[in-house]
Amino acid sequence: MITYYAYPKCTTCRKAKSWLEQNNVEYSEVHIAENPPTKEQLTEIYQASGLELKKFFNTSGLVYRSLSLKDKLSDMNEQQQLELLASDGMLIKRPLAWDGKRVTLGFKEEDYQNSWL
Repeated sequence: MITYYAYPKCTTCRKAKSWLEQNNVEYSEVHIAENPPTKEQLTEIYQASGLELKKFFNTSGLVYRSLSLKDKLSDMNEQQQLELLASDGMLIKRPLAWDGKRVTLGFKEEDYQNSWL
């Protein structure tokens, strides 16, 4: 089953959730701001994804901008970045869907079809 990290007010998250429901994909929803993944979970998800760690950051979010992370991330190592992501779910690109093997970040219908059907 998919663990689906989302923020209820996020329109992209609502679109992805609607897609999952329309396609009868079982998932367990987690409020990303209230219960962000731990550093250990993020490490596992990141390693399974094959993506660059910077892709996990919600670069258009208020928290990202208020912390001026655009200028600071390049000076941080991987562990520091993972700790930062785990410290505030609003820093994580959403929705984040994960089934223990596959990962999707954000919502692109084609990615969801390829990953979750």
